[in-house]
Amino acid sequence: MTTDATDAPDVAQPVGPHEDEPHDSGLNNRLNWLRASVLGANDGIVSTAGLVVGVAGATTDRTAILVAGIAGLAAGALSMGAGEYVSVSTQRDSEHALLAKERRELAEDPEDELAELADIYVQKGLSEELALQVARQLTEHDALGAHAEAELGIDPDDLTNPWSAAWASMLSFTVGALLPLLTIVLVVAGWRVPVTVVAVVGALALTGWASARFGYGPAKKAVLRNMAGGLFAMLVTFLIGQLVGTQI
Repeated sequence: MTTDATDAPDVAQPVGPHEDEPHDSGLNNRLNWLRASVLGANDGIVSTAGLVVGVAGATTDRTAILVAGIAGLAAGALSMGAGEYVSVSTQRDSEHALLAKERRELAEDPEDELAELADIYVQKGLSEELALQVARQLTEHDALGAHAEAELGIDPDDLTNPWSAAWASMLSFTVGALLPLLTIVLVVAGWRVPVTVVAVVGALALTGWASARFGYGPAKKAVLRNMAGGLFAMLVTFLIGQLVGTQI
């Protein structure tokens, strides 16, 4: 008796990692770097655009606009870099402290730590027998890594890097800030503000899309939210500039 190939039961093929989902090591630092880059560029665009548009609302003097824009760019870039460094350094210090505590507990009371790890897997749905087996095998392979990931959500081999976040934030802020600064300085007086607004809105649409892409969120909402925030900032600063400019 022969069996036709078309009647053979389907054999499940091994399923690899989804192409659109990250599974590799070093993910934490890369996401941290990307987050700082996107947010830095976005802040550079919005803050510098608001500044130069506000000054343009008060005066048509190209030099005054340029000086204000350069000062805002430098101050903003340094502030972003320092802020990211302090923030991520604090996070890294906390991670080191938690890992040190976990090492001490593993050395002083390994059996209690094993039971705690097994209980975590029981809470996730495994039977007590299987949870204990999994906990033992993971502990034998890498005790600190297993406990840190399950209990603390930390990968000891992929701690946050404050310097990468600081540099990414500072450089991306500078790149983002250059767009509205160069646009409003190079365009003739009568078209400075409208051309800058269009350029800024386009750039914010791009950073909004990028933030959604890296965060696996809905792109449309992120883009519209970004554009609306930038337009509102420029409108407010332009009106303030016009008001102040007419009073001086």
